[in-house]
Amino acid sequence: MNFLRTEIDILENEIIEQYPDILPILLRDHTTQKNIIWATNNYEEFGESYLANVEILPELITHDNGNIIMPRVHKDKILQQSRSKEMAEVFTPSWICNAQNNLIDNAWFGRNNVFNTELTLKNGSKSWEVNTEKIIFPDKKTWKDYIRDTRLEMACGEAPYITSRYDTTTGDFIPIENRIGILDRKLRIINENVDNTGDWLTAAQTAYKNTYAFEWQGDSLLLAREAMFTTFIENYTSKFGKEPLSKSLEYIAYIISWNVWQMDGLKGVIPNSCKSYEVGAQTDMFTTTESKKVNCEGCEKDIIHKHNGIKCLIKDWANKDLETGKSSRKIKFIDLLKNKGK
Repeated sequence: MNFLRTEIDILENEIIEQYPDILPILLRDHTTQKNIIWATNNYEEFGESYLANVEILPELITHDNGNIIMPRVHKDKILQQSRSKEMAEVFTPSWICNAQNNLIDNAWFGRNNVFNTELTLKNGSKSWEVNTEKIIFPDKKTWKDYIRDTRLEMACGEAPYITSRYDTTTGDFIPIENRIGILDRKLRIINENVDNTGDWLTAAQTAYKNTYAFEWQGDSLLLAREAMFTTFIENYTSKFGKEPLSKSLEYIAYIISWNVWQMDGLKGVIPNSCKSYEVGAQTDMFTTTESKKVNCEGCEKDIIHKHNGIKCLIKDWANKDLETGKSSRKIKFIDLLKNKGK
C-alpha cells in the first residue's frame, strides 16, 4: 500500500488486506473489552448489525461493505445536516485548527509563529505559511519535553486538531510538510532531531502516548484512529524511504486504541450505557411497598460522578500500576476530574 498518496479516504479493505492484524486493534474498546459501537442510527438501513448499540466488527465494514464508512466531506449532504443537528457534529476548517493549536504552542514556547505564520489571502480566505527552519527550543526546554507534553482533543470527530491529513470541510489533502495538527507538530520535531529508526520509533511512541482524544460516534472515532495510524506510516516512510515493521505498526495501533477512545464526554461513560432499573416490592411486618423504577442519578441531576453507565478507562503510560508493577496503569477518566460536578 502506498501511504504517500493523496486520497483522504483510508479504505478498510486496504488495511485488512495489507495489515490483517491492524483493523481489529483499531476497533478495540479497552473499557468494555469488546469493540467500539456505532453509537449512531445512521447505518441502520444496513440491518440489525448496524444499530447504534451494536459493536463495529471488521466484516461489517470490509469486502462488499468496504465503502460504508467514509469521511464526513464524502457523506450525503442531508446526512451531514442531520448529524450536525442531532449530534452537534461540526467540523472545523484547518486554518482554525491551526490558529488554535498555535495559541497552545505560543504559550509553550513563549513566542509566536513557531511552526507557521497565519495568513489572510487576497480573496479573504485564511491559510498559513510554514516555518521551514529547524525549530529552536527555549531555555530549559528540549524537543523531548515537547513530544512528552500531554494534549487532549475533546469530541475529536475525525481528529483534525491531532492530524491534519486533509481539511475536513473541503476534503483537500494536506502534504506532510504543511500539516498543523498536535501530532503532526510532534512528528515534525522528531523528524528534525532523530535520524535512526530505533530512536525515531521510540520517540514517536512517546508522542502518541501523550496525545489523547475521545469521540461519541463510532464511525468518526474509527476515522480518527485510522488517520493517526496512517500519519505514523506516512512520516516514517517519508523519513526513511520504507514502511515500519509489523510489530511497530501493531504497537502504534495499540497505543491509538487506548488513547483515542469512545465516550459520552458529558458523562464520562460509554455512550448510551446509563440504565434505569426496577427496585422490587418489599414487605415487612406492617407495610408493603410497590416496586419502582429508579433512573440514573447522574442523568437526572447532571452530576458526572453519579452516572451508572460504564465508566471509560484510559491508560496512564507514565506511571506504574501499584498492583501489577507494570509501567502503565488503567484509570477511570472521571477520576481525573477532581471535585468537578460534585
